[in-house]
Amino acid sequence: MNIKQLLLVFFGATVLAACSKLEEKYRGSVEAVAQGGVNVGDVLQGAYNALNNPFQDQSRFWAASQHTTDETIGPTRGPDWDDNGVWRVLHSHNWDADHLFLRDTYRELLQAQYAASNVLALNPSAQQAAEAKFIRAISMWCILDGWDQVPYRKDLDKVTVLPEVLKGKAAFDFILKDLTEALPNLGTSSKIKANKDAARSLMMKLYLNKGVYAGSRKTPSFDAADMNQVIALADQIIAGGYSLETNYFDAFAADNSSKSKEMIYALENTNGLRGGNNQSRWYCTLHYNQRPSGWNGFTTVAETYDRFQAGDKRLTADYAGVTNVSGLKAGLLIGQQFDQTGAALKDRKNNNLAYTKAVKLKETGNDLEITGIRVIKYTPDYPREGQQAENEYVIFRLADVLLMKAEALVRTGKAAEGLVIVNQIRTNRGATPFASLTLDNLLDERSRELYWEGWRRNDLIRFGKFLGTWTEKSASGDERLLFAIPSEQLAVNPNLTQNPGY
Repeated sequence: MNIKQLLLVFFGATVLAACSKLEEKYRGSVEAVAQGGVNVGDVLQGAYNALNNPFQDQSRFWAASQHTTDETIGPTRGPDWDDNGVWRVLHSHNWDADHLFLRDTYRELLQAQYAASNVLALNPSAQQAAEAKFIRAISMWCILDGWDQVPYRKDLDKVTVLPEVLKGKAAFDFILKDLTEALPNLGTSSKIKANKDAARSLMMKLYLNKGVYAGSRKTPSFDAADMNQVIALADQIIAGGYSLETNYFDAFAADNSSKSKEMIYALENTNGLRGGNNQSRWYCTLHYNQRPSGWNGFTTVAETYDRFQAGDKRLTADYAGVTNVSGLKAGLLIGQQFDQTGAALKDRKNNNLAYTKAVKLKETGNDLEITGIRVIKYTPDYPREGQQAENEYVIFRLADVLLMKAEALVRTGKAAEGLVIVNQIRTNRGATPFASLTLDNLLDERSRELYWEGWRRNDLIRFGKFLGTWTEKSASGDERLLFAIPSEQLAVNPNLTQNPGY
């Protein structure tokens, strides 16, 4: 192995921004590489694995994208879930530059970016290079979306040179270039590897939000040419043979990799092989006395629940292999909960386990365990209970692509065409078709379809609603359209500057 290759692996284990201290856990792998050379496939798999924690853990990018919105709240329940207020300040828009989870999210996204760049420096095949560019693009996109400032090290072997910082239009252009170059060499067969339609889906997100990233986050504009790009990319994806699920929750089930007809790209979760903390999606919300025994934490709020009409299949449903095993339903859980025999469940205070719509950021009193509507989007994997669940973690799926196309049509004066698309989804989900399509009812439909999937902050900012009021949150200032650059990153990279208002 030459010295450049060793340096790439060695410094790939550090924080991208300029930290020079190597974590103890990486030393063994560095020594092994030094002795045996580099397997590019293994390094590429490591880059895929680097996406797991920032996306699948309940405290990382998902928390940044959900707890800051009108879909998710993390109440402190007496002595439980205080965590020094980290959940409360996200929901109330009072985070600062030292927020623990935002700090860790930023760092882990940078590490995923670095891992992908590392692949590109090791003479990969054309497809390996394309997959690495997709991984780099999606990790950089998350930072652009949340913080605007994206550190990037062009020459990985020049470890004493600080990373440059890409902002706004420059970051947009870099990410789009990576995806454009990757697209011809990406595969089409695997939904758990970067593929052509995954790249197209991310390109749709870029073009749809271009006015946010390259213009004004407070009042974004929407250029017709960009919206036409969204429509064209959507048509290419739609031609790939995907279809809406007959059963909405099949997209999130333990066997969704084989069952889902909507899945475009997902992170792999295979018990005994690899995966992330996907089971946190049900543990974080379920009560201790349900099966599986949960952490009795996060809930949704009234605004989300009240968007649904009765009969909408996305609201709540029995699900085979779940409800008959534990009594647990899929969807939004409100009211009395039961086990699989029909027996009413109790909380630890011997109250009926009957979830209420009302919820506060700080709960006290005798009913603090039952406040808040619980959410089961990913259905528990009971055959692997207590192990790595095998629900693949969905990043892109057909319904989101269809709704993005409908939005682009509305924004280019073609609401009637967008209405056909949205009503296709609503009819499939058992909801009454709309008479007309507006930006307001389209934003609500995105919530009904995509709740708790990590898109709500992005949507609210684009639609100009992120600074408004909802349960336990008052109006917030313009600075909240971006997260604060973490203090630890400012300390090691002088090319970063703190975002305005922090």
